[in-house]
Amino acid sequence: MSNIYESAATTLGLFNSPCLTKVELRVACKGISDRDALSKPDPCVVLKMQSHGQWFEVDRTEVIRSSISPVFSKVFTVDYYFEEVQRLRFELHDISSNHNGLKEADFLGAMECTLGQIVSQRKLSKALVKQGNTSGKSSITVTAEELSGNDDYVELAFSAKKLDDKDFFSKSDPFLEIFRVNDDGTASLVHRTETIMNNLSPVWKSFKVSLNTLCSGDQERELKCTVWDWDSNGKHDFIGEFQTTFKEMKSAMEGKQALSQEKLPTDLGQKIQWECINPKYQVKKKNYRNSGMVILTLCKIIKMHSFLDYIMGGCQIQFTVAIDFTASNGDPRNSCSLHYIHPYQPNEYLKALIAVGEICQDYDSDKMFPAFGFGAQIPPDFKVSHDFAVNFDEDNPECAGIQGVVEAYQNCLPKIQLYGPTNIAPIIQKVADSASEEMHTKEAMEYFILLILTDGVITDMADTREAIVHASHLPMSVIIVGIGSADFSDMQMLDGDDGILRSPKGEPVLRDIVQFVPFRNFKHASPAALAKSVLAEVPNQVVDYYNGKGIKPKCLSDYESSRAFSP
Repeated sequence: MSNIYESAATTLGLFNSPCLTKVELRVACKGISDRDALSKPDPCVVLKMQSHGQWFEVDRTEVIRSSISPVFSKVFTVDYYFEEVQRLRFELHDISSNHNGLKEADFLGAMECTLGQIVSQRKLSKALVKQGNTSGKSSITVTAEELSGNDDYVELAFSAKKLDDKDFFSKSDPFLEIFRVNDDGTASLVHRTETIMNNLSPVWKSFKVSLNTLCSGDQERELKCTVWDWDSNGKHDFIGEFQTTFKEMKSAMEGKQALSQEKLPTDLGQKIQWECINPKYQVKKKNYRNSGMVILTLCKIIKMHSFLDYIMGGCQIQFTVAIDFTASNGDPRNSCSLHYIHPYQPNEYLKALIAVGEICQDYDSDKMFPAFGFGAQIPPDFKVSHDFAVNFDEDNPECAGIQGVVEAYQNCLPKIQLYGPTNIAPIIQKVADSASEEMHTKEAMEYFILLILTDGVITDMADTREAIVHASHLPMSVIIVGIGSADFSDMQMLDGDDGILRSPKGEPVLRDIVQFVPFRNFKHASPAALAKSVLAEVPNQVVDYYNGKGIKPKCLSDYESSRAFSP
């Protein structure tokens, strides 16, 4: 690999480094200009990283409705390399209430800097720039904090009862915010719940947050919790507040468990609920008691295992290849065809297959890989198939090693008739069926990666979205590499980079399991650069699946894997 691509890949965090540190970035904005006199913006910040002169989206915050000075609860976690210049771009967008994507959003400005600048200053504030000029008085502040080695997460849930009614014509619309009080006395927003409309006794959804984010790993650190009555104009009414610590919450939940099991005959005196106090009312009203009660309903510590924990614990990666044999690829006998077999130079299909396959094969003990084709008329009756075995053995579609897949691909080309359309839902469903069977086995330690190589825009988008939403519940990831020069803009929808992917019925994906990359972006790079890019998200997808299911690596004990405190 040339030095320039080593630098690009390292910038994206694709290579291990002995000096690697993870950094959390928190974002807030001030003075955002209104779109018009009648409405305030609905801001969202998109974080991008630069590699090889191009910007790639890393993550984005939640959308905060009707706010000109938002404080986002979403925390960006990025890899920090001392020896690299890592260029960042924070883009502020006004997201329409009817859409979550960026295509219909209004761009409000951006701030560019390096990660080193943020880390060295710990808090960096700059004016937002739009079309080369500062965007009014709009500014953005990014605060950096090194992520400690504590990888545990905590799942919390709260409810409330008898909250103050702040509305004249209806009941309050409450939401809860949790802040971590820092050593310097400042407060960092940890989480903001959803708003429960027209309800004085709301039950908020549970949420997960790292212990580092919640309390910097210090269980006795003060947490400040505030309850608000949501208002569409952004001027939310304050209901009340209370203070606690994670230690107090954990002890309370442990105490409630012990009490429910009749291990302790008397009340522990631990708080399972807190009075929600409005200090102004406390001073002005003689008979004031509180503005309601907030109740802790769930407190669970989740041990987060790493990708290597699972791999070293015996998790196998089941690698499957699906190849596009539609007519748009061109006649394989013609040198202009994307499927043309040159005696000395592999075509793009082979380059992508070998690059990704050679990495995945290291995690599969038997080195046997199923290979399928779609969009071709196949012998003997030459009916169109969208999930045929490339070796024509439907009972055993596996090939011996990546070289076996290459040979099966080359051997099948003269025997089939390229046709169409470009339907990929059947092959996603076929692999999903295998993943579903694995999911219900006792061991449940096989994770499936489907590599789809295609030259065109798919024609069964609705069925594909449905199949991906279904597959997001399974131990499975989908990698799509676009071959050739087609317009792949619609494929970005499957990647989840422009909003959450949903089925035609509106069901969202449980996890983001799709990674799409056009091969042309890596045409002049080494195969390793392509492989690193398309596989970059897989370790986190594997960890998210197993941790989400509560499945621990086989080599770890129950005690090491999870400690739960719930009522």
